[in-house]
Amino acid sequence: MNKYTHLHWHTLSILASAFFGLHQYALAADSCEVTVEATDSMTFTTKEIAVPKSCKAFSIHLKHTGTMSKNIMGHNLVVSKQTDQQPVLQDGMKAGASQSFVKPQDVRVLAFTALIGGGEQASTTFSPAKLEVTANYVFFCSFPGHASVMKGAIKLI
Repeated sequence: MNKYTHLHWHTLSILASAFFGLHQYALAADSCEVTVEATDSMTFTTKEIAVPKSCKAFSIHLKHTGTMSKNIMGHNLVVSKQTDQQPVLQDGMKAGASQSFVKPQDVRVLAFTALIGGGEQASTTFSPAKLEVTANYVFFCSFPGHASVMKGAIKLI
């Protein structure tokens, strides 16, 4: 192999890597689902969820990677407008654990998962068409005291 052939293969290799790398990014950006992990240390592994406008439905899968039971370190994931977070939390506290700390039929809640403990999983699905382009959205855990650290942003892309 001469130096020009080597250069040609090297260039093709770089171009292929760039193409496949961009292709993987495009697939990730167009995904209509995401998995968020919650831990016994009161954390979500994700701080921002990108929701493509092109999705008819968007699913969030919550996985509790800890070992503690839901009555001690239970987690859920609630989606609402940022301005509605505090009232949703206050009403959720009144609803209690049997309602996953979410007031039944609360119109401010766009989506929520059931309350889960260590080793459990739950999912929720909503329509991105519910998201207003000009509003700010958040996801958070409504278990009492968790939302101050277990929260993140929902971005419509």
